[in-house]
Amino acid sequence: MSEPTSLAGEAEQLDAADRLAALRERFVLDDVTYLDGNSLGALPAHVPARVEDVVRRQWGELRIRSWEESGWWTAPERVGDRIAPLVGAAAGQVVVGDSTSVNVFKALVAAVRMAREDGPGRDEILVDATTFPTDGYIAESAARMTGCALRPVTPAEVPGALGARTAAVLLNHVDYRTGRLHDLPALTAAVHAAGAYAVWDLCHSAGALPVGLDEHGVDLAVGCTYKYLNGGPGSPAFLYVRRDLQPRFDSPLPGWNSHAEPFGMRSAYTPASGAVRGRVGTPDILSLLALEAALDVWDEDGVSVAAVREKSVALTDFFLRCVGAYVPDGRVESVTPAAHAERGSQVALRCEDAGEVMKRLIERGVVGDYRAPDVLRFGFTPLYVGFADVERAARVLARTLAG
Repeated sequence: MSEPTSLAGEAEQLDAADRLAALRERFVLDDVTYLDGNSLGALPAHVPARVEDVVRRQWGELRIRSWEESGWWTAPERVGDRIAPLVGAAAGQVVVGDSTSVNVFKALVAAVRMAREDGPGRDEILVDATTFPTDGYIAESAARMTGCALRPVTPAEVPGALGARTAAVLLNHVDYRTGRLHDLPALTAAVHAAGAYAVWDLCHSAGALPVGLDEHGVDLAVGCTYKYLNGGPGSPAFLYVRRDLQPRFDSPLPGWNSHAEPFGMRSAYTPASGAVRGRVGTPDILSLLALEAALDVWDEDGVSVAAVREKSVALTDFFLRCVGAYVPDGRVESVTPAAHAERGSQVALRCEDAGEVMKRLIERGVVGDYRAPDVLRFGFTPLYVGFADVERAARVLARTLAG
């Protein structure tokens, strides 16, 4: 078992060499070790002043003029273009608005409709059996609405489950419970080979690791912005529609904001061109512009998804080492894959009485979360988490488990 002073010293050296370490000052943080950015990212320090300007000047003084003069009307696409490079997409394919759940519904129904345009017999939706529950609920509703059978399978089972009946497949890039990173390129290729459409949920990967939507030919994707993108509680989600599919994207939620003539007040719906088709109703401007401000941190020199991923892997490796050194054998078990290619930016530890353990960790200044029945989750946001945070978290975990 390693001595705490040895690993603490190593953490200090790693932090001194960290190219992203200075970004920590861009966030509102305190003495708490915050490892729950996979649920809610920390507040970027400049966001409150930007939001105050939106409220006091844009809304308070300009009022309705801000839809044009402050760029409110075009914000869903403008902010989408800010997110696009973070998920490996060219401009004009991402629109921001609504929740992840709503966007999953739009994408999945649209995927089924496109599959049926391609040919008859596509009457089955495959859904990740290990998915976050809401995705499963939405998939079940979409299946009922489109007259499809819903078939839950694990991501590993997808290639063998695909067939001539498959219309669409809904998958998570990173498993929310275990942190397992699934093989997006290979699974997307398998879906396409079967003549179906791939819909990816990027909630636990956007802003944490390379995604490569354009590179790998992903059809449709959705993701939230309040985790690794630090957009704030309830910040709007995003929807990606690959450029060549946009003319065929038939949203099940047509709204005036996605109309070709939104102010024409036509009784008949005519969809707009491009990613605008993903819009529905009036966007949530306050949350949307808070998110836009939060994304400024990605404009800093040296900040890239590749750099973030490199640090993420180093942080999770170091955390697992510290846990192995400090925590007695048999008290916890990592359910997060050891292989970097299969690991997201979190570590999940199976632990008896996980809920009570996490409660005591939080009382001692280490904030993670847990998932029933027995999983402790620790999320690592490389923009503001350092190696000393990691070492301290493992040390406090060991002390907590010792009673």
